[in-house]
Amino acid sequence: MIRSMKSLRVAAAVAGVAALSLTAACGSSSSNGSSSGASAFCGKNLAFIGALTGDAGALGQNMVNGINLALKGYNAKNTSCKIGLKTFDSQGDPTKAPALATQIINDSTIFGLVGPGFSGESLATGKTFFQAGLPSISPSATNVTITKSGWTTWHRVIGNDDAQGNADAKYLTGTAGCKKVFAVDDGQDYSVGLDKTVQSALGSALAGTDKISVGQTDMSAVVTKTKAAGADCFFYGGYYTEAGLLKKALTQGGFKGTFMSGDGAEDPNFVKVAGAQAANGAVLSAPAGPAPSGFGATGLYATQAYDATNIFLAAVKAGVGTEQKLNDYINSYTGTGASGPIAFDSKGDIKQSKIYAYFVKNGVLDVNNPTAIS
Repeated sequence: MIRSMKSLRVAAAVAGVAALSLTAACGSSSSNGSSSGASAFCGKNLAFIGALTGDAGALGQNMVNGINLALKGYNAKNTSCKIGLKTFDSQGDPTKAPALATQIINDSTIFGLVGPGFSGESLATGKTFFQAGLPSISPSATNVTITKSGWTTWHRVIGNDDAQGNADAKYLTGTAGCKKVFAVDDGQDYSVGLDKTVQSALGSALAGTDKISVGQTDMSAVVTKTKAAGADCFFYGGYYTEAGLLKKALTQGGFKGTFMSGDGAEDPNFVKVAGAQAANGAVLSAPAGPAPSGFGATGLYATQAYDATNIFLAAVKAGVGTEQKLNDYINSYTGTGASGPIAFDSKGDIKQSKIYAYFVKNGVLDVNNPTAIS
C-alpha cells in the first residue's frame, strides 16, 4: 500500500531535494524498477525501533551498533548522499511501540525501518507500517505469525521460530539425549511462539510445562515443578534476564540436566544474570552464526542489523527514490551478507537460515565457536 498523507509530504520534499541535487548520484540504475541518478532518499534517514533500555536493552544496542557500522562505511564512500539514523526506544514493550510507530510514519525524513526488534512490537505495529507503505526489515523478530498477516512491506533477515524451535527440539532429544523435557515461556509473543514449536516437536519427550511473568525473580516454583516432572532437560523460550534467573535457580536447586534457551537469551548478559558458575553448561540457540573475523560490531543480531541496513543502502545507491520501488527492490533482493545468504520469499521470510547452538563454558558464553544444529 502507498503511504497516504505522508506520501504527499514526502513527494513535496523529494521534489525540492531532486531539484537541488540531481548531480549527487548515489548509484547506477537498477533492475528493480528504480531510476538512474541520485536517489530522492539522499540526506534522509532510516529508523530503528526496539529495546535500547530495560531488561532486553543490550539486544537492541547490538542492532544499533550493526546499523551504525553499515552507515559509517556507506557514508564515508558516498559523501554527497549521506543517510542518517533515528532510533526509537520501545523497551521491547508492544504497548509502547504503537505510539512510536506513529511518530515514525509521520516523519517525512524517514524512508525505511530496520526493525522492529522484537516479535510483540512487530505484531503491534505491523499494520501501521503496512498501511503507511513504509518498508521494513527486522534483524531479529522471529514469531511465525508476523509474516502470515499479509503485511507485504515487512521482511526479516533471520529464521523464524518454526525453524529454530524444531532444531532445538531435535538437539535436545538427539544430541543431548533428553528423555523428559520441561518447557517454560513468559507469555510474550516471541517466547510463546518459540516454546510452542519446541513443545510440539518434542512429542512424547515433553514432561511438563509452566509459565512465568516478565520481571519475575522468584523461580522456585518452576524448579519444584521441573523436578517433580522427573525432567532431565529444561527449555525456556524467552529473553536473557529471566533465562539467567531460571538457570541460576535450577542449578541452586540441584537440577543437573541440560538447560537450553533460544536466541533471546543468547547474549553475554545471560551469564551475568545467572552467575558464571551457575551459567556453565547452558546451551543457547540462535538462527545466526558468529560474526565474520574482523567485523566491527559485536553481539547477537549485530550482523543481521548490518545486513538489513545494507539492503536499504544498496537500493539508495541504485537510485531507488520511492517507497513502493524500495519495497520492490527488497522483495527481489539476493545477496550474501555478514550473516549469510539473503533472499526473501513472497511473505517476507528469509529463504535460507541455519540454526546454531552456543555454549557457556568456564563462565563465558563462547560466541565464536557454535555448532550448527540444522
